[in-house]
Amino acid sequence: MRTYIYIDAFNLYYGALKGKPYKWLDLKALFEKVLQPKNQIICIKYFTAMVSPRPNDPEKPNRQDTYLKALEAYVPGIEIFYGTYLTHTVNAPLANHGPNPPIVQVLKTEEKGSDVNMAVHLLNDSWLDRYDCGVVVSNDSDLAEAMHLVKKQHSKILGVVFPDEKRRGSKELMQYADFTRKIRRNALKNSQLPERIPGTNIHKPPDW
Repeated sequence: MRTYIYIDAFNLYYGALKGKPYKWLDLKALFEKVLQPKNQIICIKYFTAMVSPRPNDPEKPNRQDTYLKALEAYVPGIEIFYGTYLTHTVNAPLANHGPNPPIVQVLKTEEKGSDVNMAVHLLNDSWLDRYDCGVVVSNDSDLAEAMHLVKKQHSKILGVVFPDEKRRGSKELMQYADFTRKIRRNALKNSQLPERIPGTNIHKPPDW
């Protein structure tokens, strides 16, 4: 069964990878474990945005760039699409400070474009009959309408893989899914890229 995978990188990172030693992730190896043998993975579409350095982590963009290059060099059938991160200052009340909490300024970072890009590609690839099964890797309910249209107009098989194994999956996505899965820690552990990507000078970042 021809299978296309659509990955919301922001959701994947914060749902499955943040704070864990599995960020050097081989995406094809992972989804070969998560899905069934009948799912022939033709293409993996990875939707992300380039991060900016932070005062406490100036190397963050370099690690991300290294990882994206590793994916392109090692994982067959991968395509990477870029949205943007927007960081701005907002006023917010401090938590746990009673009925009149003080208002402080905080930095808020939002990813823009990836959910729209995913929805467009999921629909377009369906119209072009590129897959029999489309797999959405996200817990973002904004993708529900795109899934609805794919089911209504093309009757494709759709799956949802939820990155966070402990968090409840989106009901909006599940209503249009033929199957759902969760990414388990053991699958992450056993789906790591080589420390050095063969035929390249790309190495796993030392602090990953």
